Amino acid sequence: MKLNQIADRPGARKKRMRIGRGIGSGMGKTGGRGGKGQTARSGVRIKGFEGGQMPLHRRLPKRGFNNIFALDLTEVNLGNIQKAIDAGRLKAGEDLDAAALVNAGVLRRSRDGVRLLGNGELKSKITISVHGASKSAVAAVEKAGGTVKILAPAKEPKEPRGKNAQRTAEAGKAKG
Repeated sequence: MKLNQIADRPGARKKRMRIGRGIGSGMGKTGGRGGKGQTARSGVRIKGFEGGQMPLHRRLPKRGFNNIFALDLTEVNLGNIQKAIDAGRLKAGEDLDAAALVNAGVLRRSRDGVRLLGNGELKSKITISVHGASKSAVAAVEKAGGTVKILAPAKEPKEPRGKNAQRTAEAGKAKG
C-alpha cells in the first residue's frame, strides 16, 4: 500500500449543497428559507416575539440577583489530595496551598481560592491553607493529625435591625 493509493471510505466526504441554483437542484427558488416575510430576510430577530402579545419573558416577574462580591472558589476533595500524596506528586510534610495543588495537578486553576471538601479518606498528616473548608473536611484533617488554616476572613454575625431589633438583641444576650 502506498500513500497515493489510500482513499477515504465511501461517504466519508460529502459535497456541500449549492443552494439557489434552480428548481431542479431541490434547493432552488427560496433556497431553504421557506416563504416570504420577516423570517426570509437576514438580520432579523423574532425569537420570543408573540405577535404583539407581551412576551413570556416579560410577563414573568424578575427574581433573584447576581452577587458581584461572591468568590468563585475551586473545590477539592480530601480523596484527591490523598491520591496525589500516594502518587508522590505532593509531600505530606510540606505546607499545602492553592499553588502547590495546581503544580501537583490536583487542580487545573485556583480561581479566587480553594474550598476543601470532606469527600474521600485522608490517611496522611497535612497542613493546608485554603479559603474555605467544610466541617467534615476540617474534622477529617484534624483526625489524621493535620491542621487546616482558613485564609478568608470569618464572617461577622449581623446585628438585628428593624422593629424587633431591641427584643432580639436582648433575647440573644439572655441565651448566651
